[in-house]
Amino acid sequence: MSSSDSERMLKLKSSDGVTFDIKDAIVVTKLEFIKNIIEDCCGDNDLILVPNVNSEILAMVLEWCKKHVGDDIISDGEDDEENEYFSRKKEIKKWDAEFVKNLDQGVLYHLLMAADYLNAKQLLDLLTQRVADMIKGKKSEQIRQIFNIKNDFTPEEEEAIKKRNPWAFE
Repeated sequence: MSSSDSERMLKLKSSDGVTFDIKDAIVVTKLEFIKNIIEDCCGDNDLILVPNVNSEILAMVLEWCKKHVGDDIISDGEDDEENEYFSRKKEIKKWDAEFVKNLDQGVLYHLLMAADYLNAKQLLDLLTQRVADMIKGKKSEQIRQIFNIKNDFTPEEEEAIKKRNPWAFE
């Protein structure tokens, strides 16, 4: 991609009709879905429809992308306190923690779906780690309560599962 391409502006339109004007370089490196559309058929000032993502969630995804521009270089840096890449890596890690810290479950779910749809691998990893942290160390009943999952096992079925897999209930 030439430098003029990286400065090109893109228009992304969310499912609820809100249009976002954003620099090509911000999304191309993080959103494979958009990158593929640009490579296949997008010219200057083309409107890219993002029908499965609403404006609130798309704005959050784009905010995440902006923060992570250039972090591919950072991952190759050594973990040396003196290294500027190390301090940037540390800053991004702290920012990511704050980004996912207080997400309610509805927003977390929609962000996960958007990250999957847009093929944003790093964002998807961050969000799935957040879900893993939410359920870590919890019993199945607690997990059901957290995610409003109905227990559709009969007491007999549940007891049979506990007997077959006692390690899962320790």
